[in-house]
Amino acid sequence: MASAVLLTHVTTYRYDRPVLLGPQTIRLSPAPHAPAVIRRHALTVEPGNHRLLHRRDPQGNPESLAVFDGRVESFTITAALEAELVPVNPFAFLLEGGADRWPFAYEPLLAAELAPNLRPPAAGAGLAALVPRPAPGREETIPALLALARRVAGEIRYIRRDEPGVWEAEEVVARGEGSCRDTGWLLVHAFRAMGIAARFCSGYLLDTNEGTAELHAWAEAFLPGAGWVGFDPTSGLLAAEFHLPLSAASDPRLAAPVSGTHEACGVAFSASLSLVPA
Repeated sequence: MASAVLLTHVTTYRYDRPVLLGPQTIRLSPAPHAPAVIRRHALTVEPGNHRLLHRRDPQGNPESLAVFDGRVESFTITAALEAELVPVNPFAFLLEGGADRWPFAYEPLLAAELAPNLRPPAAGAGLAALVPRPAPGREETIPALLALARRVAGEIRYIRRDEPGVWEAEEVVARGEGSCRDTGWLLVHAFRAMGIAARFCSGYLLDTNEGTAELHAWAEAFLPGAGWVGFDPTSGLLAAEFHLPLSAASDPRLAAPVSGTHEACGVAFSASLSLVPA
C-alpha cells in the first residue's frame, strides 16, 4: 500500500564574519530514477542576494547553482518535497546478456558508456581480501553481490561522521568502521574490482514507522536487463521505496549534497530533517 509523506530538510552554514561565497552547487532534488512518485518539490535559499540556476549534470541528476551577489553571514538551504512511496519489489527484473552469472562481460559499446564506473580501484590488501574469487562454473550474480554487501554490513561497524569527505576503501577496511558514505564508496570499489560497473549514490533514507529521515549513501551496480540496482552496505539489502536517491556519480565528490567555496573563516554547520504523513 502506498504512503504519502512530506519531507523538509534545512541546512544552514553560519560564518563568523561576513564572507564572499563562490558558486554553491546543491544536489538536494530527487534523481530521475527515484522509485517514489514525487508530487511536489521546492528548493529555497537564503539570504535573498542570490540567483538560483537549475541544470542537469552529465548523468542526468538535477543540480541547482546558487550564485551570491555580495557578502553573507549565513547560507541556508531548505528542500521540501511531497512523495508517494509506492511498494517496490527490488528483485523485479530479468538479467540478460549472460549477466545472470558472474563473472560476465559487458557488450563493448555498453562498456565504453560505463567506462568511468568500471575504472578499477587501486590495488590494496584490504580490498583484495574483501572481494570474492570467481567460483568454478560461475555463480549467480545477484546472490554474489548481495553477499558482498552483507559482508560489508557485518564486518564494518557503522558510525556517524560529521566531518566532510569520504574515506578510501583501504582506510575503511583497516579501521573496521565507517559512515554510510564510506561503506558506500567501499562497496563501489569492491564491485568494480569484480568487473561490475558501479557508482556512488547519495540520497535520503526514510523510516515511515518512526517518522524519521536522514541523509544516506549506498552503491549502485549496473546490470544488463535491470539497469542501475542499489545495494545498501549499511543494511546489506537492496535499495527499495524507502531509499530516495538525489545524485549518483562515478565519484562521491560529484554527488555531494552541497559543494562550493568560501573565504577563509569559521563555520558553524547545522541540519535538520523532518518526515510527516502528507
